[in-house]
Amino acid sequence: MGTKAIPSTLRHHLSAIKLVLATMLTAVLLTACGAPGGGGDGVNMPAGGITGSAGAVKVALLLPIGAPGSTASVAKSIKQAAELALFDFDNPNVSLVPKDTKGTPEGARLAAQSAVQEGAELIIGPLFAQEVRAASGVARHAGIPMIAFSSDEKVAGRGVYLLSFLAGRDVPRIVSFAMSRGKRNFAVLVPQTAYGRIAEAAFAKAVASGGGDAPVRASFSGSNMSGAVQQIATAIKSGQQIDALFLPADRNELPTLAPLLANAGVTGARVQFIGTGQWDYPNVGNERALDGGWYPAPDPSGWNKFAQNYAKTFGGTPPRIASLGYDAVSLAVSLSQNAPGERYSYAQLTRPSGFAGVDGLFRLLPDGTSERGLAILEVEQGGSRVIDAAPRSFTTASSY
Repeated sequence: MGTKAIPSTLRHHLSAIKLVLATMLTAVLLTACGAPGGGGDGVNMPAGGITGSAGAVKVALLLPIGAPGSTASVAKSIKQAAELALFDFDNPNVSLVPKDTKGTPEGARLAAQSAVQEGAELIIGPLFAQEVRAASGVARHAGIPMIAFSSDEKVAGRGVYLLSFLAGRDVPRIVSFAMSRGKRNFAVLVPQTAYGRIAEAAFAKAVASGGGDAPVRASFSGSNMSGAVQQIATAIKSGQQIDALFLPADRNELPTLAPLLANAGVTGARVQFIGTGQWDYPNVGNERALDGGWYPAPDPSGWNKFAQNYAKTFGGTPPRIASLGYDAVSLAVSLSQNAPGERYSYAQLTRPSGFAGVDGLFRLLPDGTSERGLAILEVEQGGSRVIDAAPRSFTTASSY
């Protein structure tokens, strides 16, 4: 945009997209949904997509297609992923009805009203929390459930389900795994951010539940990383018993933190590094100081297969959030064979067995949030590898 100021509305949209993408973690095929799972060798989509098909069950798709900036591009990718899911079924019973929210609360409210008037039985979307708030009132009044993509838990519940990856929900999985490997005494090095506060609270609860201890804590901002690292290093060198260091940092923070830790003598040889889904990015293996570190994330095989199919069909690499569009439509199609009035009922949407999606096992919870069965990955040179498989059913899951 050169030297021009970014409008406040666009800044808000960009920040919201970053939050959604940051909480995304990166599987199994969509067998529980009865779908191929986003695999295959690409498909020949009809010109203009396949929304508005003749399926008897109408499912609305609310996205900010007409929003400014990069928001529209993200929305387009989610829509294409949703169409890909619909196309992957032979003679689907679902008609996908797209509605443009324009990225605003009023646009979302009007889109929801239009969806209701056209007979939608389920609403997928919107993307932003303020859109969900506006559209959910319309949906609740009409008795129509909503599967949204916001990562703000405050908008969940009372018929609104969040399919997104939610901050802190992966923490118990990594704590449980670490404790199973004999790690009981933890140090905590957290960012002074909203995400850091959520992750730390989830960590404290998981450690206490498992009978562990976290006696050493330091926090950092962009300007005091060195000081926080030295606090951790001093505690360890003083003889404080520490088995593992919890480091819920992201791809922007880790390249600075990792060498600082190594230079301070805090290495993987002395303590086990553990992270969150924030570590799940392609170049994490470039941070050699993190070699051997563990973090929770979906098994990457599902995403890789979906991304390849998407690229062959539409060209280009989809944004990480696109898998949510595919999974939401797959869920809608899998339940569409049930009787009218029952197909998208509370009992069906929150069934304990859940569904299998691009990113593995997931289920919608009664409070409107979602649960995922995650793998544990270990950082190695050039990337990461799965060292503990994601569960195949929720009877064996320990995601949180």
